[in-house]
Amino acid sequence: MIRLRHKIFIYALRILDQVILWSTLGVIVALSSPTGMTRVMNLLHGRFAQYDPPGLMILAFSWFLLFNSLVHYETNRLKSLQSQILDVVKATTASAFLLILVSTLLVFSRISREAVVYFWLTTTALCVLNRVLLRWVLMEVRRSGYNFRHVLILGYNDKAIRMAERIDANQVLGYKIVGFIAEQPDVASRPPFSNSHPVLGSLSDLQPILEKGPVDEIILCIPFMEHIESIKEAVRLAQELGIVVRLFPDQESSHLLSRLHVERFEGDYVITLFREQMLMQLLLKRLMDIALSLLGLLVLSPLLITIALIIKFTSPGPVLFAQERVGMNKRRFKLLKFRSMYADAEKRRKELEHLNEMDGPVFKIKNDPRVTPIGRFIRKTSIDELPQLVNVFRGQMSLVGPRPPLLSEVDRYEWLYRRRLSIKPGITCLWQISGRNEITFKQWMEMDKEYIDNWSFWLDVKILAKTIPAVLFRKGAS
Repeated sequence: MIRLRHKIFIYALRILDQVILWSTLGVIVALSSPTGMTRVMNLLHGRFAQYDPPGLMILAFSWFLLFNSLVHYETNRLKSLQSQILDVVKATTASAFLLILVSTLLVFSRISREAVVYFWLTTTALCVLNRVLLRWVLMEVRRSGYNFRHVLILGYNDKAIRMAERIDANQVLGYKIVGFIAEQPDVASRPPFSNSHPVLGSLSDLQPILEKGPVDEIILCIPFMEHIESIKEAVRLAQELGIVVRLFPDQESSHLLSRLHVERFEGDYVITLFREQMLMQLLLKRLMDIALSLLGLLVLSPLLITIALIIKFTSPGPVLFAQERVGMNKRRFKLLKFRSMYADAEKRRKELEHLNEMDGPVFKIKNDPRVTPIGRFIRKTSIDELPQLVNVFRGQMSLVGPRPPLLSEVDRYEWLYRRRLSIKPGITCLWQISGRNEITFKQWMEMDKEYIDNWSFWLDVKILAKTIPAVLFRKGAS
């Protein structure tokens, strides 16, 4: 799944460009003649002249197509501000020309040539200004330590070093370089080209390196034809973990790849392999998460307060249990739950590990002696999970998704099980509605894989609907 806020930015920018076009046109028409304001008010109230409806429809449809074909809305951090401005100038120029054509052929609003010039200057200035401001805001956010993406560079050669230097010099990109992966083990042992970023190993070490920490993107700076098998393996591993792959091919291989999605970054070819799909469904998923988590916190606030008071007065310790869990792309966060165990539960875990009833790296005991009386009740009814609505509202979790594991569990995962970390974790999932503790660890992992492979917004709705009876009938809860 994708980082949804990037796509929301794109849709917002599309809408803002169209708002600028139509707002500017309205102001130009209103000021272009003594009857201009009356003309605009008539249009707003649905009172059209003979040629107004076809003119407005042609402009609306054509302006939308022009901007979408010329501006290239996309979440590409490598696209320079200069190229963005050039795209905007092309789009506003074509839009102004179209305005002349429509107003001349259909006598639409009788717009003068001077008015069209003012329209072009204003729309160009405003569209450029909002992109400059957006760049400035993003740069300030990234300077403050937010909105970074962790990048691993495959290759340890002059090209890779130059790429790292260019990325370091462009703070607006929001990239943090994790390190280099050398082509061969003997290359990794040579004296370093650069002191700023470490050499983490060679191509044969890629899988264990990806297991160790968060990597959002991989940049390939190795000769394409010489290392095609290594590139295929890197793409396969990245696909399993939902990592974006960018390939910077050498000149010899560029012509072989020219039919793919090719872009340019400071004169070099860039091929980006995106995994974004079903963008509207992802937007609906996030909107549903925000709406339902907020509604749940408000509606259930009396219950939440009551449970909190009971926990506080029945056993010593905090009301909430905040535990570090692993989320999307191995990002760590504090998962919130109502405390259902005695305060020393974590210290006593080691002495009870021989009673574990789950296979795999998960630790669960049906009649856990560390659970308090009220804890047993809130576990059975899943009330202990309700504080995770805060995690959902913050964007750390989703309502539906694989359950977030402990770091100790992730370290013991087989490679394919790590795929469940490629999407945002959730409060409920197929495992929750299918028996929970009554199924094996392997079955649980297969269910998560099935969910990721077949995800859709409607699958989330279906799982949420099935979660209610599963909770009411306490299916598999302990």
